[in-house]
Amino acid sequence: MAADGGHAPGDRRWPGGLTRPGPDPGPLGLARGNGYVTAIMAKDKQNPNYKVVAENRRARYDYAIESDIECGIMLQGSEVKSLRVGGSNIADSYAAVENGELWLVNGYIAPYKQAKTWGHEERRRRKLLVNRKELTKLWAATQKEGMTLVPLVLYFNHKGIAKIKLGIAKGKKNHDKRATEAKRDWQRQKARLLRQGG
Repeated sequence: MAADGGHAPGDRRWPGGLTRPGPDPGPLGLARGNGYVTAIMAKDKQNPNYKVVAENRRARYDYAIESDIECGIMLQGSEVKSLRVGGSNIADSYAAVENGELWLVNGYIAPYKQAKTWGHEERRRRKLLVNRKELTKLWAATQKEGMTLVPLVLYFNHKGIAKIKLGIAKGKKNHDKRATEAKRDWQRQKARLLRQGG
């Protein structure tokens, strides 16, 4: 309130004639001040469609992952249903470019019990979907640079569509693996010490 009994320019009138200093909240109750709009945002709820189905946990131990790429995957109906209940393993699989197409080899999708007549072959080769530019890049990485295409994670994206992430990787030598293992052991030990100290 101003010294003369009036209201200062920045004051707001509240019910009962009370005033509260500060910027005008505007029509939506958002405080306008210092050139920006301040608002309390509700946290986004986790998307119910996103679900990790299978993960290759050894990939980063056995390989040095230089980059990764998301691919679509062609599936039969029984395979999609099996994936939704978590029946998959990609630890022993790999991807390869053959005859101008990208394939997932030796990926396991468990049988879907309800699909007795129209079931699928568990370890069949499955076509992966990328655009032509990405396919050319993957072919060059494997054929010219000696890289390996390692499946990292199989999941349903936010639209509920099955996707697989491939790592473009180089195989680690034994001393590299030992260094990775030592680093991982140190991280575990450090976390344990921090828990005990806290």
